[in-house]
Amino acid sequence: MQSHFQDSDILSYLVLPQDYDPLPSVDPIEFLKRHLHKLPPNIIQRFSLVTTPKQRTAITEIRNRRLKFTESRPRSLSFAVARNNWPTLWQGREQRGQEEGKEEQEWAKTSFLGGAEQQVGNLAKLLGDMEEEREAERVRIIRRTQANDDFVPEEESDSEEEENEDEDPEIQESESPEEAQALFERRVRERFIYGLLEGADYDSVDWDEWLDVEDDRDAEERWFDDD
Repeated sequence: MQSHFQDSDILSYLVLPQDYDPLPSVDPIEFLKRHLHKLPPNIIQRFSLVTTPKQRTAITEIRNRRLKFTESRPRSLSFAVARNNWPTLWQGREQRGQEEGKEEQEWAKTSFLGGAEQQVGNLAKLLGDMEEEREAERVRIIRRTQANDDFVPEEESDSEEEENEDEDPEIQESESPEEAQALFERRVRERFIYGLLEGADYDSVDWDEWLDVEDDRDAEERWFDDD
């Protein structure tokens, strides 16, 4: 994985000695803290080979690039897209797959056989129902897989009441659809900022110097104050 990551190339570009401490490959986070703004894109992107998004959260500039990115309301983190990509974070109660089912029905009505009503008949509804069930099953499989991965055996003496106390109080409370969506969107933003959103495109954000703000610390504190 580190075959294309060479300390010598990076140190030479910065005109640093080859025995510089810390070496980029030994302590890449500390090295980035010192030299993040001095490296060009073709070199800085190599640090994705030796760091994880979660590790890079320790770098204030990168954390705040993510913050500014989320404030731009990107489509990749929009409610519809995020709910589909990270269904285990969504705690809403509506039947999953409804939106996908509607899209399938719309396609059948407008595109299939030229949208001729007498030929399409009930095909649109049938396809919509099938797509809705496929999406719901996909989410069930993802949640079962995650539940198995996260399972920790408990002692037999644990009572049902103790188990209920461990549940997220945010899930137990009755909330409106708007509140559920707002909570979900906040959870997605937070996990993205802290490098915990699996499958998100961090590289395009972490190494984008155009996302830098004049005062990173003030920007981050303002975000937490607003929420």
